[in-house]
Amino acid sequence: MTAWLSAGILFTFAAIAVILMRWGNLRCIGVTPVRTFTFIAILFTSGLDVGLIMFPLTEFAGYADLATSPEYGFTNPLAIEFGFWAFLIWGFYFLTCFYFCVIEPRVKFFEIPVVKFINNIVIIGTCAFTAYLLLSNLPWYMPEVGDGETIVGTFYLIVFLAIAFAVYSSTSLRYVRILSLATTWLFLGLIALMWGGAFLSETSSVGEFANTVALLGDYFGNIHQFVLPLNDYHEFYLYWWFAWSIMIGQFTSRFVGGLRTYQVLVAMLVFPSIPIAIWFSVLYYYSANGLETAGFYNLAMVIVGITFVINSLDSLIRLYTDNLNLTVARFGKVKYFIGNFAALCVLTLLFKLDFLQIQWVGAVVIGLFFACFGYILWKKFSVVSGIAASPKENKIDFNKIELAN
Repeated sequence: MTAWLSAGILFTFAAIAVILMRWGNLRCIGVTPVRTFTFIAILFTSGLDVGLIMFPLTEFAGYADLATSPEYGFTNPLAIEFGFWAFLIWGFYFLTCFYFCVIEPRVKFFEIPVVKFINNIVIIGTCAFTAYLLLSNLPWYMPEVGDGETIVGTFYLIVFLAIAFAVYSSTSLRYVRILSLATTWLFLGLIALMWGGAFLSETSSVGEFANTVALLGDYFGNIHQFVLPLNDYHEFYLYWWFAWSIMIGQFTSRFVGGLRTYQVLVAMLVFPSIPIAIWFSVLYYYSANGLETAGFYNLAMVIVGITFVINSLDSLIRLYTDNLNLTVARFGKVKYFIGNFAALCVLTLLFKLDFLQIQWVGAVVIGLFFACFGYILWKKFSVVSGIAASPKENKIDFNKIELAN
């Protein structure tokens, strides 16, 4: 599967280069445009999940263990973590966002029945994986609830409640803006809280923290190392990003509010990376200096992690229910809620049983990338070549989000 993944990555970056050369100055307008800050908040909170909050503290030690993983020796654990989560990797989202905003309305590849079916299987499967990540990490962050290793009934209850909340919030598009902005501010508050906590420790100083942040510079000095998979674990991450990319592109493309293509790329690469860089630096400072997070800080991380899960699930549920016409308007709120809640709970348990793997989902997405490209060359090349603007029916109207169902 490594060769398949590498081919998908190289194709993705080549496609980005072509888009910038051909349509770099085109104004991108989605069907429900929002202001730039709201767009970035939607992108950030929908494009990330609970792993951003819960993975780093469990991973730094592994990246520092060069005896077991010598391939990480070219840089430090903080730069590795950042490289797995930020900057270059967000180009995957840019490609799909641009495609669904500007090209798909003319090509309609994802309206082909078999493609539509596969696309929605990808979305539903990734929804369940997002909930599973929360479930699998709760024992580490809330050891006082169990033994620190076993998933107990309380953790299932927390995850199922998060799924229920997400299903309910997906019943109206009006909740998107509120949920995204609230999650963004909660995350920034968490960063400030833990940053302040670090400086209250006797060993902390501004200079030491600045030195920690400076370690991120190694990422940019070694950015080429992160393009292709370093090992099986990096491969898992890259497949995970591919799994997310196709649906995050579909969702965020709705909200682009008139940015030029190159501005969309810059916004996607830079703006989410800034809070990620600060957050990872804070966590690495805790890890490197042996500062304790158990108790209050872990609880705060769990709460913010749950909001990320709700945000992500909200956007993904909305996507597949719209695509499959499993809407509130068709079935009513009660049937809509029960059906989606039951399906996602069952699929989450399938991931728990190792019946499903996110790598399989990512591999299918790469296949969709290649199939779409082939379809364009075969049937829609002249149509795509002639694109000079966003679809004419898409207008800049920031009030649409308030009127949407």
